[in-house]
Amino acid sequence: MKVLALDTASHTGSVALLDGHKLVAETLLQVKATHSERLLDQIQQTLLAAGIELHELDLLAVVKGPGSFTGLRIGLATAKGLAQAANLPVVGVSSLQLLAMNLPLCPLPVCVFLDARKKEVYTALFQWQDDQPVVIGAEMVLPPEEALYRLEGEVALVGDAVGPYRSLIDSILGDRARFPARCHHQPRASAAAVLATRQYQSGGYSAAQLTPTYIRPSDAELNRKKTS
Repeated sequence: MKVLALDTASHTGSVALLDGHKLVAETLLQVKATHSERLLDQIQQTLLAAGIELHELDLLAVVKGPGSFTGLRIGLATAKGLAQAANLPVVGVSSLQLLAMNLPLCPLPVCVFLDARKKEVYTALFQWQDDQPVVIGAEMVLPPEEALYRLEGEVALVGDAVGPYRSLIDSILGDRARFPARCHHQPRASAAAVLATRQYQSGGYSAAQLTPTYIRPSDAELNRKKTS
């Protein structure tokens, strides 16, 4: 299967193209330009470099969150538009499971620690099973202290909130915490393509379910509740 994957859930914008088990092309940018300014260019450059037309694809994958509200809306709208234009199926994957893919076959539980701003983190615990990370419990948004105190035993931590909260992690977990190299804290669209392919082939997807996963209400929703 030829799979094009998009990730706009964070500041890092990533686009990847997989052909079967082969990674044909991937771009990963962490620059000041917004996703709306660069995403279509990334897609066009990726397809052009691979010599593949949109209609030749078999599947589209998109990261559906949690993450940046604006980024998620851009990514999902783009994926849906491309899917409609080329009559392609599109599968959404979790941004937290995506990051857990950066620690393949890790024998320890993997705690994803993603910056949610407002002094909170998006977090979930994963265990590797059958060549992919499987979530243990639920995806949550919590203050980092609360998320860390929930962890038992040794655990590997990955995500863009690991660096900013490293001293807090050390003070709460001590030598129970394990850390990958810095390059593994960046989400990659190629991992989204792998996850989406497995989900699609197992029949576990529905276009109707392709909606953003926010976990917490948006600022607009919170403001409406305050004024109601």
